[in-house]
Amino acid sequence: MDKLAKFWISKLKLDKHPEGGYYANTYRSDRIVNLPGYTGYRSTCTVIYYLLTGKQFASFHTMKSDEIWHFYSGSSLTLHIIDAKGKLKKSVLGPKFDAGEQFQVTVKSDCWFAASVNEKKSYSLVGCTVSPGFDYKDWKIGNRKVLTKIYPQHKDIIARFTKSL
Repeated sequence: MDKLAKFWISKLKLDKHPEGGYYANTYRSDRIVNLPGYTGYRSTCTVIYYLLTGKQFASFHTMKSDEIWHFYSGSSLTLHIIDAKGKLKKSVLGPKFDAGEQFQVTVKSDCWFAASVNEKKSYSLVGCTVSPGFDYKDWKIGNRKVLTKIYPQHKDIIARFTKSL
């Protein structure tokens, strides 16, 4: 593992994340809302640090809330997003604006998405802001067989960024 990745994992007290990588919750709003379509109350906003090392990936998953990804350090990171109409879009989070990278990328609610580090000998340290706030009741990890059946045109990328279930 990259030295800087180890540094950030230790310094930021990151734990393993179920979809891959490492994370730490950094903020949960005290303001609570009860919105249609959600089961129970949610904070208006939550924020985490999230780190992937070179060969790790965030498995395809979906959430009921919008999620804004913020670039902090390391390699650029690609978000592989399948929207509600089944269209695949790749957005690159990183510092090189002249190369088409962005500091922030928003993933709309109910999209399926995965993330991968672009430089395999590096890491990506990012932040994720979710509103309404994150709750595991609103999060679902993708099943390779199910996603491939729904989106057969994306079977290769689904196979690459899901774990066998």
